[in-house]
Amino acid sequence: METEVTEFLLRHLKAINENDVKVYDETTHPDLTLYEWWVTPHRIDGLPFHRFMMESNAKRGAVFGAEGEPAPTRFDLANLKIQQYGNTAIASYTLLVSTATPQGVKVAAHNESRVMVKFDGKWQVVHVHKSPAYPAPHVAEERS
Repeated sequence: METEVTEFLLRHLKAINENDVKVYDETTHPDLTLYEWWVTPHRIDGLPFHRFMMESNAKRGAVFGAEGEPAPTRFDLANLKIQQYGNTAIASYTLLVSTATPQGVKVAAHNESRVMVKFDGKWQVVHVHKSPAYPAPHVAEERS
């Protein structure tokens, strides 16, 4: 079952990466809730937020908000853990998005949890929580 959930998750993330609204809608429940720390400190509800973002990005040839010609981009899921309890699964990982730029490859990272529920035999994402992947403010910097 874990392989099934992982394959579903990769399909869902690929749809987001490629601004594929059709697959995003298939893989995301209409009652979606999510926290995206870099967008707003508040919960975002429903599909319209991402639909608008993905459709706008696709029109201007952007991937993850980058302007101009789509740059070669890939994503990796570091430390992926799948927890499945019946028709509910939780994926937690660090999302690494690598983008080739004229200045070299740039990698953005943040931590994610996605909650998925199987409705009528099909997985759908129902909740997403993202947090920054940098040291917590209470962790002191090392000094040389």
